[in-house]
Amino acid sequence: MKKIMIIDGGPRKTFNTASMLKRFAEGAASVSEEIEVKTVRLYDLHFKGCMSCMACKLKGKASQICKFRDELTPVLEDIAGADGLVLGSPNYFGEVTGLMRAFLERLAFPWLSYNDYSITAPKRMPVVLVETQNGSAEYNNCNGYGSMEHCIAQALSQPQKLFAHNTYQVKNYANYELAGFSEEAKRKYRDEHWEKDLQHAFDTGRQMAESIMASTAMGC
Repeated sequence: MKKIMIIDGGPRKTFNTASMLKRFAEGAASVSEEIEVKTVRLYDLHFKGCMSCMACKLKGKASQICKFRDELTPVLEDIAGADGLVLGSPNYFGEVTGLMRAFLERLAFPWLSYNDYSITAPKRMPVVLVETQNGSAEYNNCNGYGSMEHCIAQALSQPQKLFAHNTYQVKNYANYELAGFSEEAKRKYRDEHWEKDLQHAFDTGRQMAESIMASTAMGC
């Protein structure tokens, strides 16, 4: 059995990011019964970012998995043995959510060696980074996963990026102080693009699963 881990860093269970990740999971699961797709919502867990305990750097006991134990521990252990990783987050103030950043600290710091500054994960695997944002493809101030993207590329693989732009923020704009946005324009864009974004997520999930199964068949 092969496993794809999906990490949802968004707070809302049924909105933009969650919908994109759900379609990705459906695409991946459609390939083979030999693919297990597991989705974890960070907002359902009680955990902190890196505690600077340095336990992962102890001589003779160094670890590529965070040693601080809390509700994130089994998730990090699952990722270490997975065959594919998907990270999804809305962009807040131009970056991923605070919980996604905290998760990435815990994921990536144990990969970093302070002996030679190499970055090595327990296992290399394909990665997809999903971002949902209010800005358009042409006009936005989003830095997304920022410097953590470099760590992911070095330790796992060069990530594929999947975007949904100009997303709806709420279901009814009339109920909120959001006069800076045109609901009519948002609706028009959504009608033209949202189903395509979801289909792209489905197709990308299928492609990751197909790649994993092909590598298995080749004995990689």
